[in-house]
Amino acid sequence: MREIAVLSFISLDGVAQGPVADEEDTSGGFTHCGWARKYLADVMDYVNSNLMSAPVSFLFGRKTYELFAAHWPEVTDSAHGDLLNHSQKYVATSTLRKAEWQNTEILNGDLIEEIKRIKAGDGSRIQVHGSTSMVQTLIAHDLVDELRLLTFPLILGSGKRLFGDRIKPENFLLTDSHVIQNGVIAGIYRR
Repeated sequence: MREIAVLSFISLDGVAQGPVADEEDTSGGFTHCGWARKYLADVMDYVNSNLMSAPVSFLFGRKTYELFAAHWPEVTDSAHGDLLNHSQKYVATSTLRKAEWQNTEILNGDLIEEIKRIKAGDGSRIQVHGSTSMVQTLIAHDLVDELRLLTFPLILGSGKRLFGDRIKPENFLLTDSHVIQNGVIAGIYRR
């Protein structure tokens, strides 16, 4: 059975919306896109060395998939890009009909049943990036095995939070932690 791990950048107040790029996700009038950018050099070194090891597959919601697919296929001089480009990718969508990014399977049926099918098969860990709404759905249906959270030392006050109202109380075990020199805390939590 395959495991699902969520990798997410979050603020101290739990916001996960638009951490990296300007205009990444301005839905709901969000004005803080790119809030994690000044921390990224040190953070990405840690992520690439400790949280993105092969073999791994990726699961995205449509919006995150489109952001990644517009950028990473053009990156040819990066281990991070090579991993993303050559790994199996799944995209949960009700609107996308064709995926141009290599090694991508579109999931356009019942998300929970599709994920159960994929988890039941053989293969590598499935890592979720972004896609807060989908993450909340997966957690609500007990489909997430591990949280890989990078908590940034700032408060945003508004924005989509990783954990919303649909999340039921649950305990996780901290299995690893690391403080990056710029104050970002990386924690791995197991169910």
